[in-house]
Amino acid sequence: MQSRRRKYLWLTLSASWLLLLLLGAPRFWKLATFPGLRPRTLTSWPRWLDQGLLPSFVGPEELSKEPCPPSCSTHKWRGQRLGCLMETCFDTSRCQNQDFKVFVYPTGLIQPISELHHKVLASIEGSRYHTANPEEACLFVLPGDALDPQLLPLWNGGQNHLIFQLHPDFWPGLDFDPGQAMVARTSPTPETFRLGFDVSLPFLPQSYPQRGGRRSQLAHLIPPPGEDLLTFEGQLDMWGTGPSIQRDQNAILNPSDHHGKSIKGYRDGPCKQDQTTDQSEDQNGLYNSTFCFIPPNCHMGSFRLLQALKAGCVPVLLSRGWELPFAEVIDWGAAAIIVDERHLLQIKSILQGLPPARVLALRQQTQFLWDAYFSSVEKIVYSTLEIIRDRIFRAASRPWLLWNTPPGGLLALPTFSTHLGDFPFYYLQHGSRPSGRFSALIWVGPLDQPPLKLIQEVAGSQHCAQILVLWGNDNPPPAQGKWPQTTVPLMVIEGRKKKSDRFFPYGTISTDAVLSLDAHSSLSTSEVDFAFVVWKSFPERIVGFQTWSHFWDEAKGSWGYTDQRPNEFSVVLTAAAFYHRYYHNLFTHSLPAPLRDLVDELSACEDILMNFLVAEVTKLPPIKVPQRKQLQEVPSPKSPRADQPGKGCVHRFASWFGHMPLVHSQLRLDPVLFKDPVSVLRKKYRPLERL
Repeated sequence: MQSRRRKYLWLTLSASWLLLLLLGAPRFWKLATFPGLRPRTLTSWPRWLDQGLLPSFVGPEELSKEPCPPSCSTHKWRGQRLGCLMETCFDTSRCQNQDFKVFVYPTGLIQPISELHHKVLASIEGSRYHTANPEEACLFVLPGDALDPQLLPLWNGGQNHLIFQLHPDFWPGLDFDPGQAMVARTSPTPETFRLGFDVSLPFLPQSYPQRGGRRSQLAHLIPPPGEDLLTFEGQLDMWGTGPSIQRDQNAILNPSDHHGKSIKGYRDGPCKQDQTTDQSEDQNGLYNSTFCFIPPNCHMGSFRLLQALKAGCVPVLLSRGWELPFAEVIDWGAAAIIVDERHLLQIKSILQGLPPARVLALRQQTQFLWDAYFSSVEKIVYSTLEIIRDRIFRAASRPWLLWNTPPGGLLALPTFSTHLGDFPFYYLQHGSRPSGRFSALIWVGPLDQPPLKLIQEVAGSQHCAQILVLWGNDNPPPAQGKWPQTTVPLMVIEGRKKKSDRFFPYGTISTDAVLSLDAHSSLSTSEVDFAFVVWKSFPERIVGFQTWSHFWDEAKGSWGYTDQRPNEFSVVLTAAAFYHRYYHNLFTHSLPAPLRDLVDELSACEDILMNFLVAEVTKLPPIKVPQRKQLQEVPSPKSPRADQPGKGCVHRFASWFGHMPLVHSQLRLDPVLFKDPVSVLRKKYRPLERL
């Protein structure tokens, strides 16, 4: 009897355990899992150091996928808590034509306007975004942050409006409510920042350059190691007033020998006002250090961050006292050391433990971010507008990688493509190569004859896919039967009389490579073939034959150019040159109209402007390939030539860019065995040596 009871009891317990495992296993496993092993929602602060030290095993096909930005997990929650999201406070119907236009209210509505605000408005009004017609506008910008927006006729509760708040301690009135207007504010706090709606800006002094700005301090993105390990600049007691905290800070900042490096602190006192920010740039501590400590909970910390980026000094950030600039699109974990403030005493050991390759990558990224987004007011304003544009047109927004790899989001136009493989800069990261054929684009000017022989030579190339003739002559083009018979399609495009039309992004161009030619150019098939082979190895650069070199004329105080320096060059003429078709889009849609108009007015300026553009994007010189003497007979300007101040295109372009982007080179790439005393049968490009 008892054995039967034990049997029934055992069966009952077994059935109970089976039901528990079947119905309650997930909940039971969740309760039994250690807290450290449970999946957690990722947040943007802190970004742990070991995450960046792990090797990357990502495949090329995954690079085009946009990862979750650091703030995506909290994006919608915080925006809803503070009252505005793009979906609820922005009318995207005004932007349905895919043409992102910005209207700036007249500055007469408010007086006076600060110098910095003048630079912001001038940057917008001189850009491709600006429109003088409010009916065409997608976004409206206020002329200052001290204006009562209720006085604006198109305010509408702030919808589709943008306010630039450029001073962290100023706000127009205690009871001011931006409503549905976006606010681009300096050093915002997490409590007042509407994530995904507002834009975080760095703190800028009134004297910040509008355009160009100072270039980064490190040449060619290969920085040498700093003399000091860590530099601190600012007041030492900004975390608190307790004696224990003060002693901890002094322990961090005392010099300590580490392979010849030390940790230095500079006692500047409390956060200084705007008039003293420029003085700190004269200090050499930032430029002699590998890492720079950025003070938290201080408005000047934002400006110190910019100084560190310019100096190639890796920022070390503690705690979250303010939103990092453009954190919506910039991966700050790739350019800064971000740690929890509770680990203050471990900073020294953390920095000393970083491998040299990781330190080099961090310093290189600081230089990229400075040059791409922060070196001028213009770039900061354009970055703000492009972030808003990506929010509006999400389907055509830039992938995360485009914002965080050179040349950056401002120079990777989403109107061209959002696929990395379509740009000339990302073939290596994407694991791809440019297409194996090219399109020839022949410009026929007012005085040129039909380039019949040139067409035959170019069509004879095994890499030629098509030939486009841009007919800018006043006389009608020859009849269809008068053109040479070619094995590749030949198309004549009429009515293109402006010189800038040769760089228009024609939809008929079907290849990545473009061979730009003038009708009077003289090239052989072998020259075309070899130049194209060279270009495929350097698809982001201009590869060509005839070159010029820029120089600074001390006597006239202006930039000039010459073709009398055969062993040095910085410009490759587009009368015979290969480049990527994407530069047509940049030339037409990125450069302002006044620059393109200048090209149409002055002679020999289109070559220079295209070289300016490519050098600004790549920070690299063009590439020269060997040429025959016949090509050197192409008409060229009087040499040497120095432009008069304000009159020559070289000097005007340098003034507009804010600096001289052209880079000198002494490199020429020749075929193997070029002019070597060996049998011609061993040489692939034999016609190149026939002078």
